[in-house]
Amino acid sequence: MIKTIKIYNSSSLILRIVIGMLLGVALAFAFPSAGWIGMAGGFFVRALKSIAPVLVFVLVTASLCQSSSKLDKRFGLVIFLYIFSTYLASFAAVVASFVFPQKITLTNDYQSITTAAPGGIGDILENMFLNIFDNPVSAIASANYLGILFWSIVLGMALKRFAGASTQQVLINISDAVTEVVRWIINLAPFGICGLMFTAVSESGMDIFTNYGKLILLLAGTMLTVSLVLNPLIVAVTLRRNPYPLVFRCIRESGFTAFFTRSSAANIPVNLELCRKLGLDSDMYSVSIPLGSTINMDGAAVTITIMTLATANTLGIEVSLPTAMLLSFLSSLAACGSSGVAGGSLLLIPMACSLFGVADDISMQVVGIGFIIGVIQDSMETAINSSGDVLFTATAEYASWKKEGKSLPAFLGGDRELDRTEN
Repeated sequence: MIKTIKIYNSSSLILRIVIGMLLGVALAFAFPSAGWIGMAGGFFVRALKSIAPVLVFVLVTASLCQSSSKLDKRFGLVIFLYIFSTYLASFAAVVASFVFPQKITLTNDYQSITTAAPGGIGDILENMFLNIFDNPVSAIASANYLGILFWSIVLGMALKRFAGASTQQVLINISDAVTEVVRWIINLAPFGICGLMFTAVSESGMDIFTNYGKLILLLAGTMLTVSLVLNPLIVAVTLRRNPYPLVFRCIRESGFTAFFTRSSAANIPVNLELCRKLGLDSDMYSVSIPLGSTINMDGAAVTITIMTLATANTLGIEVSLPTAMLLSFLSSLAACGSSGVAGGSLLLIPMACSLFGVADDISMQVVGIGFIIGVIQDSMETAINSSGDVLFTATAEYASWKKEGKSLPAFLGGDRELDRTEN
């Protein structure tokens, strides 16, 4: 048994998820009436539903408590590019969802669950502010993510002012511990996905894969548009140079690695080395790269927005353009709070869904569907996020060089030659 567990833990999570998906489909055809097989999917979703509010609260609080306020102009530009690109990604996801509206197959009788669909933008804003100022304990217990974010930000800022080093370390330890618990749950994802696939196929048949295929294409197409069109446009406007030599280098040396590791945090050493090769200032990129793994979340913003709008479309909730713009802003904030574990952005979908009054039971089903398509979705999301960390760090640095009259690197049309080890 111990040997089997070691083999399981040492094997690729992606491979285990694929096996779990295929096994769930096979069992659905072989034993369609064996409902107990689908219980693993219910347990998996329930575990995520239980830990997600705590995860968001402790991650945001601990991050703000230990954050540094020493920012120069270059660093300020990096932060602006991170946040601005994340919002543009979310806006692109809104446009894509309006042009190619999607519906998803929910595994339970979601029509029997009451949802408070807002009547307009005024109702949404009122509901949003009421949720923001909810009792913090109640917000965590009821998975009110708007309230969780608000109170974690307030507490984190207060602790940054008054907490000593020992208190900050305790918060870091708690944050690490909760993140580890999430990793344990994610490690069991193949069993949960097997159960979810069994339930979905046994209830809906193979037509479910058509819906998932369209959803994956929409997610992937939007992410590629962000990576190959919008982000290069930001770099081009900032530097007044052809951005693609820098864009392709970041994708090649950072994005490809992140695609397979599916962890922005695990890709930080790769990004630091790439920044060194690009001749950047180590004092800046040693801080901006770890920060980018937290707040530069273009792919996460795309995922949260598209999955939320697909849920609203499935439930028949009419989404006006002003409401969608508000969702873009909220998704950008939510993306910045994504955890560093695989599938972290999926855990914030319920917060975005709450904007439309979608019941938590439904939104957590959407999270489960996200894990089913996560083999592609999460890999692409991490690749775009991580390569963007280097892209915008380099953009801010090179913009500073231009302002100071320094030459840009040769691959951007300047006269500066990097060392041989940097090319």
